[in-house]
Parts: sequence; C-alpha cells; structure tokens
Amino acid sequence: MMTQTNLPGFRRCMLVCILLIGFYAANAQQPGAALPSQPGYYRMPIGEAEVIAISDGTLPLNLHTLLHEAKPGELDKLLHQNFLDSVVETSITAFVVKSAGQLILIDAGCGSFFGPSLGKLQQNLLAVGIHPEDITIVLPTHLHADHVGGLVKDGNRAFPNATVYISQPEADFWLNAANKQTANKRAQPFFDGAQAAIAPYQKAGKVKTFQPGSQLFPGLSSAPSFGHTPGECFYILESKGQKLLFWGDIVHAGAVQFANPGITIDFDVDLAGAKATRKKAFEEAAKNGYWIAAPHLSFPGIGHLKASGNHYEWIQANYSALTVNE
Repeated sequence: MMTQTNLPGFRRCMLVCILLIGFYAANAQQPGAALPSQPGYYRMPIGEAEVIAISDGTLPLNLHTLLHEAKPGELDKLLHQNFLDSVVETSITAFVVKSAGQLILIDAGCGSFFGPSLGKLQQNLLAVGIHPEDITIVLPTHLHADHVGGLVKDGNRAFPNATVYISQPEADFWLNAANKQTANKRAQPFFDGAQAAIAPYQKAGKVKTFQPGSQLFPGLSSAPSFGHTPGECFYILESKGQKLLFWGDIVHAGAVQFANPGITIDFDVDLAGAKATRKKAFEEAAKNGYWIAAPHLSFPGIGHLKASGNHYEWIQANYSALTVNE
C-alpha cells in the first residue's frame, strides 16, 4: 500500500484506500447501478448488558497486496474455498455497550478519513436512537484512523460529552509527533490521523490514559494485545456469567488468518508481535468459548471461535430477533 512517495504518509494511505474503493465499484456492479444501503446495526445481550454492533461501512482490500507470509498458492486456495476474490470488502465496525447506565462506544470508525463507502457510524447510531451527545465514554482499541477517525467532524469533537480512554503505551507512541520519524513504514502513515482525531479531545481535557490490564468500569476491563500497534488493547465485558472480548485488529482477513494465524498484514506495526498475539488469542478463545467481537470480520463480527484440527473456524452469532428489549 505504501506507494506514491511524493505524498505525505497519511494522505498516501487515504489515496490508496480511495483507489481501492474505485476499483471495487468499477468491478462489482454495472455502471449506473444504485444499491440501497444495508441495515447498519445488530443488537445482542451479554448478561444484563447490551452490545450493539454499529457499521461504519466497508472498505475493499486487496489481500494479495497486503498479506504476508502465506505459502505459494495458499491465499488463492483459501479465498476460493470461501467464495471470495482477492479484493475483499472488509467491514469496519464499532460497538456500543449499554451497561450500568453508561453508553460506551468501543472504536469510532473512519469518519471522513477514508472515502464515501465509510463514515456511516453517526447515521447508524441515530438509527438505534443514540445521539452523539449520549455517548460519554469512548474506548479505542488502538489509534489507527479507521478506529478513531469518527471521533471528529469538521475538526471538532463528534461526541461532545465523551471522554476518550487510551492505553498509555498507545498514547505514548501515536501522540508523540517525534515518533513518526523513527517508526517503520507500516506505522508512519497513521500518525497524522491519530493526532488529528484525538487533538480536539486533548484540548477539551477529555482524554484519559490507563495501563493495559486494568479494570476500567464495572464489568469492563482491559488486556494488552500488543503487536498490531504498540499499545492495542482488548476490552473484556463480563455480566451474569457471560463474557465477550472486543478483539480490535488481531484479525483482518478471517478466511485466511483463521486457517493460518501466522499470516500477517501490512497494517501490523510489529509483524512478529501481531502474529504471537493472534495465535494466543485464537487458542484461548477456542478453549474457553467466550463471545468475540471483531471489527473487521463480516458485519456484525460477533461470534465464537472453534478449533478444528490445525486451524480455526469462525462461528457467527445466530441471528436473533427475539432478544432485544425496546
């Protein structure tokens, strides 16, 4: 993805994403064909809490270009087995947790950072009756632009009453401008977006940091998941004996990485660290059987992981229209 070297890193990343969107549109539908919007939310209970998956849209990604460490022919084989082409629409999903009178937003989508197929978080929140001012807590799993771009609108706070909680190592890495010069090429394009998204909240005194592994709120704790970024965290929701892990970006291409967790992606700041975190997370999720919420798996991205021989299978949550209390 790191081409067009005459552009600054963040603009370069945006350009590539927009080009991918154009490629997909040209190849996926007939000229002039208009497709209606898909429903953009899904609710489910976790004990006494409610989790709502909120779609920010989808982004076409060329997995042949982005994925690393696959064996010759492995990508084509796995994609074909899953009825996918090499360019795959990847979901970008945020999650609302309703618990103990709080409205907590986990990740915030892209906002206006990555083109017209994204930035649908606000309209889908409104569709479930949640207004921007209702959100009081935002927990980004990490500070890549597709997880924090939706925090801002026209340079202002999109969630005016929210405090943003960021793990200390994540804040230390992305919010220090000097780190951009020494970071590797996979990280450099994302510094400007992270700083632009967080700056209005810093100015308003609405940013707090925490140590990974700490309890944040009743029933909601954090756990380190370093590798994809230096301070990425899982968030763990527990209520009435049920448990759900918000995974962040340990998996981008489920059709490929569940079959081979050793395959990495260009967005991983630390390829080896991301691989180790993914393998451990997959093993623990399959062993313990808790719920998973993953922002880049096909929407709504909520399900379980099952071990199957030397690989894993994703079991999407069974669709339910009976478990929501209005």
